[in-house]
Amino acid sequence: MEEDHLGKPLLQKKEYPNCPGCKCAYLQHPDAKLPFKEYLNLFCLVLASSIPISSLYPFLYFMVQDFHIAKSDEDIGYYAGAIGAAFMIGRAITAAHWGLIADVYGRKPVIFIGLISVIVFHTLFGLSTNFWMALSSRFFLGFFNGMLGPAKAYASELTNARHQAHGMVVVSTSWGLGLILGPAIGGYLSQPALKYPNLFGAGSLFEQFPYLLPSLCNTVFCIGLLFFVFQLPETLHIHDDIQDVKEEESATEQPYGACAESKGLISAVAVEQTDNHIVSLSQTEMDLKISLPEDGLIEDKHMKRSLFTRKAFIGVMIPYCLWALHDMAHTEVFSLWCISPRSSGGLSFSTVDVGNVLSISGFGMLVFQFIFFPLIANFFGPIMATRIAAVLSVPLVIAYPVIAKLDGWMLMVILNLASLVKNILSNVVYCAIFLLINNSVPQDQRGVANGLSLCLNSISKAMGPAGGGSLFALGQTRQDAYILPGNELVFTVLGFVAVLTAITTFEPVLPRSTDHPYSDDDK
Repeated sequence: MEEDHLGKPLLQKKEYPNCPGCKCAYLQHPDAKLPFKEYLNLFCLVLASSIPISSLYPFLYFMVQDFHIAKSDEDIGYYAGAIGAAFMIGRAITAAHWGLIADVYGRKPVIFIGLISVIVFHTLFGLSTNFWMALSSRFFLGFFNGMLGPAKAYASELTNARHQAHGMVVVSTSWGLGLILGPAIGGYLSQPALKYPNLFGAGSLFEQFPYLLPSLCNTVFCIGLLFFVFQLPETLHIHDDIQDVKEEESATEQPYGACAESKGLISAVAVEQTDNHIVSLSQTEMDLKISLPEDGLIEDKHMKRSLFTRKAFIGVMIPYCLWALHDMAHTEVFSLWCISPRSSGGLSFSTVDVGNVLSISGFGMLVFQFIFFPLIANFFGPIMATRIAAVLSVPLVIAYPVIAKLDGWMLMVILNLASLVKNILSNVVYCAIFLLINNSVPQDQRGVANGLSLCLNSISKAMGPAGGGSLFALGQTRQDAYILPGNELVFTVLGFVAVLTAITTFEPVLPRSTDHPYSDDDK
């Protein structure tokens, strides 16, 4: 009887009819096709969540000016940086917690709460009449919006390993596109009573609240998307019937008891009990082999390790945080630079002009990411893709002060081209790093890993607007300096941070093992 079972697996996988994760396990079959419908829904949800992050930058200068809190125009950059950083500070506090919640209760509840937070707090930001109201609404928007981390884990669980690069493209492209379209929306729709007096005349709501319309448009978009949250399949395995799990263990172990005992092996299913229900710790039930050492103690070879003890995960976090610092500072400084007067080294653009530039960049970036990034990731690998994109960003940002000396059609052509290439390179880095994060940890820790990475990322992004705004304001006061005068200071610092990002993609900081999906041999 014992020999009849030697060729069978020690643990039979069982599907639970009430488990949402089991119901959509077919999506991970090796022959499964890309889930276009699910990816489209996820794309729209992440886009709606990301638009508010950067939609304020084209009008933030004028908004702070209207608050009458800055003593001079040179001080506006400090207050603008504080408002820009508030979102990231709020997100840094709770991002890891949202990842834990997503690993216990599912990805969809966290995505739903993130969408509700956008509806409430982004609208309040548009209604802000003073500095502190704007600051607090941005903080709470980040505090309650923990969508990005679970969304990255969710995207990788909607498909098999062969298509995971496409999943990362969906999330990173929608997020990056939101960061591009957000300023475009803010630029076109802020101060509508001044720009479109025939539509929004004197005494209208939008004259009293000149920065409400951009927030209101995204709020309407989010309300329409609430329906799509319920259309997404839940990928987390939640087994409510404890007895079924016990029966599976008993039925599996009994036929092979003699075989397991002779080899010194037993099998187990990794489960965690939370509030009288069972949550599996990975996307599919794990087959764990537990060995019996000579001293008789049981050692779980797959026991969860702290993320802070995983060298690969820590190695990915270093370039990720550096690039987040660079990218967020660039996002704020670029808009401030475009709007600032020519006499200060800026371009004297209107908010509409900034919106035009960023719209072109967003469309070009979208096309590039969907078509070319999977090819780049497969050809170079995510580590080399990150390194090349970071290095190519350096001459672009350093060249901005030179571009400011142009005018006419030449200025618009060069500026649009530079903005397009810069945003493409930035999103290549993000897409590649998202792959590296998932490659650095086992599947059952992806939710927490992405939540923790978002927390660390948010700290860097909070420093980005604050540091970038401060450096920009400092540059305005030293136009005649001998070394790095005016805007050359802030753009040179941005280039230096991009160089540091590229350096940290080499070993021993970033292990080469992260270039491929995680295996049990990775440390």
